[in-house]
Amino acid sequence: MSFTLLKSDLPGGARAGELITPHGTVLTPVFMPVGSQATVKTLTPDDIHAIGAKMILANTYHLYLRPGIETVEKLGGLHRFMGWDGAILTDSGGYQVFSLSPLRRITYEGVTFRSHIDGSEHFLSPELAIKYQESLGADVIMVLDECPPHDESETVIRDAMARTHRWAERCRKVHRHEGQALYAIVQGGVFPELRKQSAEYLTSLDFEGYAIGGLSIGEPKSDTMAVLDTTLPLLPVNKPRYLMGVGSPEDIVEGVARGVDMFDCALPTRTARNGALLTWAGRRNIDNAIFSEMSAPVMPGCACYTCRNFSAAYLHHLFKAKELLAYRLATLHNLSFMQTLMERIRAAILDGAFGEFRREFHAKYQPTNEAVRVTQKQKWLKAKRG
Repeated sequence: MSFTLLKSDLPGGARAGELITPHGTVLTPVFMPVGSQATVKTLTPDDIHAIGAKMILANTYHLYLRPGIETVEKLGGLHRFMGWDGAILTDSGGYQVFSLSPLRRITYEGVTFRSHIDGSEHFLSPELAIKYQESLGADVIMVLDECPPHDESETVIRDAMARTHRWAERCRKVHRHEGQALYAIVQGGVFPELRKQSAEYLTSLDFEGYAIGGLSIGEPKSDTMAVLDTTLPLLPVNKPRYLMGVGSPEDIVEGVARGVDMFDCALPTRTARNGALLTWAGRRNIDNAIFSEMSAPVMPGCACYTCRNFSAAYLHHLFKAKELLAYRLATLHNLSFMQTLMERIRAAILDGAFGEFRREFHAKYQPTNEAVRVTQKQKWLKAKRG
């Protein structure tokens, strides 16, 4: 595993690099499609290759509960199990433990939680989080961290950060798998001093990469960007920087502008299944009547399989009829859009023209209304918690 920074703006600015993994080279900045349960919903590995993605994300929590870590290991590891020969990053499952299990007990030893599937009780420690991810065989793995709600008090956030630091130490101590990079996760909520403390402490432990966690969980976007402005300059220049759970196109452009190298989010696939298609002008709801007789594709000029072969009217029909093909075609389009976005961002950085790209992008792209976005996010999180 290695990371090479090829070009960057001023310190803290947009960067282009190469992440070398045992399963291929990943060009950064990169967006990783989410395949939490060993599948990117509705797509095959060939589909993912066809859109140009080189790295995906899977989730240890979900795979631990079903089909089980031992099952995946017996069947040759996660790559063979899901038929994907590209790079994989696995999350430790900490976020899911805290977001999906309303009944949990947290100590410095770890967290006891109940499965969101059948209510059975389980225990997850830093050591087990590493053991499970090593068994899965991912290329990049994450430490176990505690991710409290964004609106908790500073005292609660500070205590969670302290546990995250202790857990990171223990993860570092037991990690032995060569050819597998371990990333730490900076926490601290929206409090600048806590973020500074977390970044300084974790970088002193010399991990292979650094993630920024605890964002995009219901806080205003202005708070998200303020945290990035505080935190990113404190992370090593020569190591990957990963912004967890952020995937709106406008947020990716702003994250890159501040020095982020890696992103993941279920948003492009989740919104696709709900009929929201990404375009350079913003999201378009294919259910709208305006598309019912539109003979052109949803995004004219798009080179994805969906836009090359089908009209917006056909997609509108599929969604109205609730045909399963609707979700597949919309997902192909949205992930293709994300891949094209990352390619254009990278090309602009290498050409020294990212600032111009950023201005032109924001001049055309209409983001979702902020108040609506926050309300939708909070409803989604509440639904996940049951």
